[in-house]
Amino acid sequence: MKLSITTVLAAGAAMLLTAGLASCAASAESSSAAAGDGATGSFAVDSNTLVFGVVPDSVDTETNYQPLMDYIEQQTGKTVEYHESTDYAALIEASIAGKIDVASFSGFTYVTATNNGAKLTPISSIVTAEGEEPGYFSQAIVPVGSSIASIADMKGKKVCFVDPSSTSGYLFPSYNLLATGIDPEQDITPVFAGKHDVSVQKVGDGKECDAGFAEDSEVAKSDTVKVIAETKVPGAPIVMSTTLPAELQTQLTDVLGQVTIDQIITAGITSADTDAFRSVFFATEPVDDAYYDTIRDICAKTNAAQCQS
Repeated sequence: MKLSITTVLAAGAAMLLTAGLASCAASAESSSAAAGDGATGSFAVDSNTLVFGVVPDSVDTETNYQPLMDYIEQQTGKTVEYHESTDYAALIEASIAGKIDVASFSGFTYVTATNNGAKLTPISSIVTAEGEEPGYFSQAIVPVGSSIASIADMKGKKVCFVDPSSTSGYLFPSYNLLATGIDPEQDITPVFAGKHDVSVQKVGDGKECDAGFAEDSEVAKSDTVKVIAETKVPGAPIVMSTTLPAELQTQLTDVLGQVTIDQIITAGITSADTDAFRSVFFATEPVDDAYYDTIRDICAKTNAAQCQS
């Protein structure tokens, strides 16, 4: 699936990633080699452990992923260690340094990480309801009752983003702002909330932010904001390190490539049989690297610094 891009604009550079990506990229090979030998593959910690990394999207992030981690643990026989970085840039750095074995990234985070030397490949993307394709919406939001009616009306306002490396919380919003002639660095006051739910909260409060952006699943939980625009975003990938042993990579592809919540529950993972998990997970669908060419296209059109190696 690939989005149709109808507007091509030249743009200024976006916010820089946390310093240190280049040094992490340079040290990734040596860090990975320290965890194992090239003939048999290497691990972030050891051959009995899989480190599962996530972007810190909301306060419920760990709870949302626990059933999936339990399932991986059961199917592979390895201990799955949860790793939530302080922000998107820190998770990118960890993946470049070979400290992540499996992860749930955003599309933008995946492209940024691989551009900077992370040895990762996509396995699948999560869908939340039967019949859906991978993907979700980046939504432009304002407080209920706000006079702001379009993205064009955000000029001169305080605008909440999620993180400089967030797909739906920064890259697509930046592209959409540029499409209306608004420079996301010069023509608004950007506020980085850190997580999608915090961006929604700050916009709803109407104090720190007059408007903002977040993914649809978090926006739907709030009655203090309204949606004024939305854009479909490629589904966030579940990725694995290509330094893992080939046999384990094949196993992880079989385990995570196409699995439903019912299959996970049938396998005995009782933590999956909850309303909370059902609200964020129905199944996974296979995706490949080319699926994220849409992200690369928008990187080129926005000239986002995060996209560059």
